[in-house]
Amino acid sequence: MLITDIGLLLYWAVVFAGLIPPELAYQDYTNPILTDWNASFVLLDLAASLTGLATLCTTSSPRPLMTVSLTLTSTAGLQAITFWALRGDFTLTWWLPNLFLLLFPLPALIVLLRPPTTTAANR
Repeated sequence: MLITDIGLLLYWAVVFAGLIPPELAYQDYTNPILTDWNASFVLLDLAASLTGLATLCTTSSPRPLMTVSLTLTSTAGLQAITFWALRGDFTLTWWLPNLFLLLFPLPALIVLLRPPTTTAANR
């Protein structure tokens, strides 16, 4: 989670600094619609990253914040995958990172959404 959250923040720092060569960004970097589409993820990605980092820094009840962070991360991946699928564009440089964002939170979310078990120590 830490690596993903820092990775998203680094990605946006690199994008805003203009350090990603157009050929690595996406197929038609000059298309303003694709540029705007990519930028539309800033708030979602920042919310996912910042809630994730806050989760890792909190000592009291991180479960709700972690659930929000992982849900936002998975949503960002799903939205990107859906967009590229609708366009019929299956470029691995976009699919692989976004499939990772979509799928890596799911096992943790399954665990987080289960009701807590009662143990002898909790009774």
